[in-house]
Amino acid sequence: MSERREQPWRDEPVQRGRILVLTDNPIARSIAVIASTVGRTVLLESADDGGPGLDARAGDAVVLCDHDAPDAPAVLRAALASEASYVAMMASRRRAAGLVEELEAEGVDVSTLHVPAGHDLGGKAPGEIALSVVAEIVAESYGRSGGAMRG
Repeated sequence: MSERREQPWRDEPVQRGRILVLTDNPIARSIAVIASTVGRTVLLESADDGGPGLDARAGDAVVLCDHDAPDAPAVLRAALASEASYVAMMASRRRAAGLVEELEAEGVDVSTLHVPAGHDLGGKAPGEIALSVVAEIVAESYGRSGGAMRG
């Protein structure tokens, strides 16, 4: 008698929000490739100001890949006020501190802002950093911490 083998994946697609990536750079392009590979819809906006299409919806993830963009505060303000389920910025805590302080002074709730974006994988290459960001987005979309599977 043959037992049916259980597979660890699902064949049916799972609907998830889009990943909106702002400012075209090597990390942003790597996020787009990795996120597309895991089945996410990615919109890469090269304009620093969020471009004409930044309209985060429920379930979307917004990743600002350039904390020095001229309109970074406006982009983050809009994303944090939206129904996006994940809002992040690529920056060290030290470099982002001034921007976060500016938003807090305006009364913006930054408690859900992921800065720096991603999990602490230790990678420094654009693809490695992007992998950590996409891993965090996927983990959060399933209500998981993203820790190791082993017990």
